[in-house]
Amino acid sequence: MSKSLSQRDAIPAEARSALVRLGEHLALARLRRMESQRQWAKRIGVSVPTLIRMERGDPGVGIGIYVTALWMMGRAAALAEIADPAKDLGALESDVRDAVRRRSVRSRASIAGRLARKRGAP
Repeated sequence: MSKSLSQRDAIPAEARSALVRLGEHLALARLRRMESQRQWAKRIGVSVPTLIRMERGDPGVGIGIYVTALWMMGRAAALAEIADPAKDLGALESDVRDAVRRRSVRSRASIAGRLARKRGAP
């Protein structure tokens, strides 16, 4: 079995679809800039067949090639936003669940006493 066939099988359908859309967007960006595949491939530093595979969303194309294409569009900085921890809702929800499980249980009297001591009241 070839490397690209096993990679296609290993990628979830939703991720595969996103990769195909990324390739289509990169192809559109190239066309809007009126550059040929040969010109674009040369600027990225790949062969035309590799560029074609990238524009089709082939998972066998290295991420560095995708990043270089994004850089040529002026969009490489947006790549860091993809895995931004502040936008990782799954991890944030997990953190909240963990915090709720770990929280200490205090009575209302205990909380009121602490607030009163902070204010300087007896």
